[in-house]
Amino acid sequence: MARIILDYAILKGELEKLKDEGKTIVFTNGCFDVLHVGHVRCLKGAGALGDILVVAVNSDDSARRLKGKGRPLIPGEERVEIIAALEGVDFVTLFTEDTVKSLLAYLKPHIHAKGTDYTAETLPERDIVLGYGGKIAIVGDPKSHDATTIVKAIRDTE
Repeated sequence: MARIILDYAILKGELEKLKDEGKTIVFTNGCFDVLHVGHVRCLKGAGALGDILVVAVNSDDSARRLKGKGRPLIPGEERVEIIAALEGVDFVTLFTEDTVKSLLAYLKPHIHAKGTDYTAETLPERDIVLGYGGKIAIVGDPKSHDATTIVKAIRDTE
């Protein structure tokens, strides 16, 4: 099981040790409100790019701002625990902003991986990552799965 580290200074220290050992750090993020195969494929793709996979999960307030009223369905602490239980994930943290720009600038992972709903040009964190010398990777399958559609389908069956 991955380590859940909510204190960014502690997480940075752990990652710096791993960087000193020559490990490649890959970072990805998301709400992970209703886990689906698109999330799994994205996480697998991200993990395949390096040695250590760090996943940042949107806090409840952040997820609500991004996804709208009634979301998230699953509290942040539980979403973090679910992601930490997945094979290939090494570290999980929670973030409160709408993007991970400040967290990326602080941690400086080698690679920032995102799903195919983005391109290297449209990624909100692009300038931050390129600015510290990091790389951007787009991973996973084409965006044909999403939690919003799943939630709507469930609600329509009620």
